[in-house]
Amino acid sequence: MAIEFDQPVRLSLPDGSVSVGNAREAFDVLSNPSWPERGIEHQQAIDAALKVIDGHRSAVDARDGLIRAARQAGTLAED
Repeated sequence: MAIEFDQPVRLSLPDGSVSVGNAREAFDVLSNPSWPERGIEHQQAIDAALKVIDGHRSAVDARDGLIRAARQAGTLAED
């Protein structure tokens, strides 16, 4: 069972909008070939998501990493 984020992260991707609610979903969206920019924030976000999935980090770490990677890639949907 995936530990849910306290709040989902909304992204605007080339494939459409998506709401990411846990580390597994974060890993899946970050690993998708359509992710627009693969820099250091992207790699760190993937690493954090995997560590959360394995039980070595908190869901907050995966959520924060996803937000940083999405900002770098310009995919974070603004409220």
